[in-house]
Amino acid sequence: MTSSDDTTAVSSDDVTDVCYAPATTLAADIRRGERSPVTVVDAFLERIDRVNPEINAYVTVCEESAREAAAEAERAVERGDDLGPLHGVPVAIKDLNRVAGVRTTFGSPAFADHVPEEDDVVVSRLREAGAILLGKTNTPEFGRKTMTDNPVFGASGNPWDPNRTTGGSSGGSAAAVAAGLAPLALGSDAAGSIRIPSSACGVVGLLPDFGRVPAGPVRSDAFQEILPYTFFGPIARTVSDAALMLEAIAGPDASDPYGLPEPTESYQEAAREAPDLADLRIGYSPNFGDFAVSDAVSSAVESALEELSAAGATVEEIEVPFEGSWEERHDAIEWVLQSRYVGLYENLKRDADVDLLTIDEPITPEVRSRIRAGLELDTSTLATARRRRTAVYDAITASLADVDVLATPTLGRTAFGLDVTEPTVDGESVHRMHGWTLTWPLNLSGHPAVSIPVGFDDDGLPIGMQVVGDRLADREVVAAGAAIEDAIPWADAYPPTAIGGDR
Repeated sequence: MTSSDDTTAVSSDDVTDVCYAPATTLAADIRRGERSPVTVVDAFLERIDRVNPEINAYVTVCEESAREAAAEAERAVERGDDLGPLHGVPVAIKDLNRVAGVRTTFGSPAFADHVPEEDDVVVSRLREAGAILLGKTNTPEFGRKTMTDNPVFGASGNPWDPNRTTGGSSGGSAAAVAAGLAPLALGSDAAGSIRIPSSACGVVGLLPDFGRVPAGPVRSDAFQEILPYTFFGPIARTVSDAALMLEAIAGPDASDPYGLPEPTESYQEAAREAPDLADLRIGYSPNFGDFAVSDAVSSAVESALEELSAAGATVEEIEVPFEGSWEERHDAIEWVLQSRYVGLYENLKRDADVDLLTIDEPITPEVRSRIRAGLELDTSTLATARRRRTAVYDAITASLADVDVLATPTLGRTAFGLDVTEPTVDGESVHRMHGWTLTWPLNLSGHPAVSIPVGFDDDGLPIGMQVVGDRLADREVVAAGAAIEDAIPWADAYPPTAIGGDR
């Protein structure tokens, strides 16, 4: 993985052995009794205490319960108990996911003191796998924005430059992993919210098949996750680590009507047995139809693809046969998101006696504007959105007909300043939320993908490449991602916060 001179100033020898160790290594060492879960958790908590004030990745740290869980995990190892795949491995949970007994705010002043009584299914599965919950990570209010800030906790800073955005909405999770504050973190993605911050922060964000990781059980509308397709998945430093976490959380649950059957093959094996590059066919779409992409991003992605080609992969530039304009496709995702937020609005009125349009709390303007726009939608507009979603699905599926995976930039540009409200791409004005993110078409179509770091710009800011697979081919996406990662290693590149927050 290529890097600017400033970025390579930190070597792996300077980084804490525990906090930047792969999750797969931590899990294996703990199982063998070669690492203590107590020592591991203590190392992360100490690092959170030292580094988090600089980047605001965590909004709630579960110090006491994490230490208690670590002590019990150590006793389980000593007893020779059967251990889960994540036994003793710390994880971070996005503040949109409910954790029983832990403040879960959704980034909203209306829920600043909310403490759920029940875990989300995905959180329960992490606990059952033996993971230790370190805390909750920052998110924009109700996940509304592609930047991570909210009226309760403020903004998260990018570990590569705390004055720049992490992206969103899983920005706190991606920042925590990038800064060595967690080996694994949970994200959710309705328009790119796993992949956007993963690209901006230089980590791996995995979007498994829709329905692979169940939603629920606490929800008023079990069918809302198709408006648009909303994915739950891992954020990690390597594809193998993401595969380890995905294996622990994948599988159907009765609360989720869209749950896919239990995976029949191992994601970890897919990562370990990555295909020979000579057998990998990559279709490259430079701008995923008609997105604006900066010269720096294009150069990094194309350099990575040239390396893959030189190593034996077949790389060919292809055109994704989208119908209509960018604006027409974007209208489709905006309309379904508006409809979803009307559901959120009505559910909160009914279930929590909270009216987001009338309460005095400083609700994010984008949340209120999306609700108001949604209240004006008609059925004809939603029918148009469905037709356009169908065309997007058909176009992406067609582009995968003669290749194994489709590669695009994840973002059109690198992370911009926290004070920027109207980001541009090489000076070109774009839609402030979605014009610089090449992610949301997959939330219309439901295709699996992974964002992998492939380089840096001249300011030392990470650049990611999005690798897309066919429907129901998330295992193949993992395998291709691991093969690409092997050819373009990057995991020894650390942000300035890797040395304790000193810049």
